[in-house]
Amino acid sequence: MNGVTGRMGYHQHLVRSLLAIRAQGGLDLGDGRVLWPEPVLVGRRADALRAIAERHGLAHWSTDLNAVLAARGEDAVDVYFDAQATAARPDSLRRAIAAGKHVYTEKPTARGLADALELARLAEAAGVRHGVVQDKLFLPGLLKLKRLIDGGFFGEILSVRGEFGYWVFEGDWQDAQRPSWNYRAEDGGGITMDMFPHWEYVLHELFGRVTSVFAHTATHVPRRWDERGKPYPATADDAVYALFRLANGTVAQINSSWAVRVMRDELVEFQVDGVHGSAVAGLRRCRAQHRSATPRPVWNPDLPAAEAFRDQWQEVPDNGDFENGFKAQWELFLRHVALGGPYRWDLLAGARGVQLAELGLRSAARGRRFDVPELAL
Repeated sequence: MNGVTGRMGYHQHLVRSLLAIRAQGGLDLGDGRVLWPEPVLVGRRADALRAIAERHGLAHWSTDLNAVLAARGEDAVDVYFDAQATAARPDSLRRAIAAGKHVYTEKPTARGLADALELARLAEAAGVRHGVVQDKLFLPGLLKLKRLIDGGFFGEILSVRGEFGYWVFEGDWQDAQRPSWNYRAEDGGGITMDMFPHWEYVLHELFGRVTSVFAHTATHVPRRWDERGKPYPATADDAVYALFRLANGTVAQINSSWAVRVMRDELVEFQVDGVHGSAVAGLRRCRAQHRSATPRPVWNPDLPAAEAFRDQWQEVPDNGDFENGFKAQWELFLRHVALGGPYRWDLLAGARGVQLAELGLRSAARGRRFDVPELAL
């Protein structure tokens, strides 16, 4: 596990995924075997790795990735996982693939489409199993939304509107919630490259393939302060406003911003409007309104609104227990490694996300819409 000293790598992938799988007694493969994950922590900071290993009673950590990949016998690893900064990811993934390791990685898989496709092709040629984290598909809110879609609740889906973001402090008077490299284009930062890979798989899996993109980016906060309290110029975009067209004709518009204050129930929400009904899904909640229960609002700017519009929506029930989304996908990928079978959230799917981000940035730079070609290995 490379990158576990970072917030996401530590909390979601190590603690809430692999250590949670160990806490439940391992992963039952359903054939009488139990898979037991044994993490090997890898990174640049020995003190931080040692502290994490001691905190959780883990025996293995190293600052030498090549040595870990080259280990044989009982010390050999089967899977390489990457949660590093984007700029460092492709080289490490190439080394892991060359060493014959199955690979599982955060996104974006690379800073450009050429590198992302190369990784997918290398993994296929090497015959290793490969997966990309697509965690939002496993969130309770989107799982409920998927249930509505599969049940035909919407009829013809007309549009999708997404709002994502929150205020990331500049770092001078309050510490920033995100690392400073996120705001430096030269280090692979920017919200377009960070979030478009998410929007690609959410739209692709729930509504249809993205066929065109028109985007406008902005750097709303041009000066920030890094982890040492030193000011630096923000060279990457901290907001992107995008319009997507899908293969079935559905229109999607998604705003993403690290310079917006939240006036929503959750940090991300998607409103889906269809002929037969509408729904609003967030991280955990999903509310719906069927056409038979749709009120008849009347526009009258001379009178205050007499209706409580939020109260007119129905809560979609859980109808089951929801695992942590990262853990749920870890379990699917580990089963894929152990048992084989198809797995669609692979490095080619990751390359589609990089492609959409790259085209979104190109669209913003040139001020026009771009088609999104289908990818193949």
